[in-house]
Amino acid sequence: MERQDINAFHSHDHITCAGDGLKRAEVLCADRGLRLTPVRRRTLEILLEGHRALGAYEVLERLAAEGFGHQPPVAYRALEFLVDSGLAHRVRRLNAFTACCQPGDAHAPVFLICRQCDAVAEASERTIRDAVDETAAGMGFEIERLNVEALGLCPACSGDA
Repeated sequence: MERQDINAFHSHDHITCAGDGLKRAEVLCADRGLRLTPVRRRTLEILLEGHRALGAYEVLERLAAEGFGHQPPVAYRALEFLVDSGLAHRVRRLNAFTACCQPGDAHAPVFLICRQCDAVAEASERTIRDAVDETAAGMGFEIERLNVEALGLCPACSGDA
């Protein structure tokens, strides 16, 4: 299933966007022999509902309200599975999680984070990663994990919407 480039800061058919994200996750899990249990699936659906990062306790509140349990390990285990499977990312600046817009693709996320509304967009361009890889290779350094987070204002918060 092909990934669609969506600019999370601009208007788009988000129902289709979220539905496509869930379909990609189902295919990816099936291909890798991973179990997308009901709590894992619902956690991913919660992350896909909006282009913003959610803290583990926000996810837990939603899960608990829907009968999935109210103990922190419920959310943390589901989020850990999603991150380990490449279906979600941890946004360290916000100590929160967001659905991956490129599941199944080996990539280093570049997050654009609105400091006012906490909207998060995952940039799909490889320019930054390529530049960092080239610099690291020149220094003999092998990158195992890279996460770039840029803080600023989205078009809506800056008045450019």
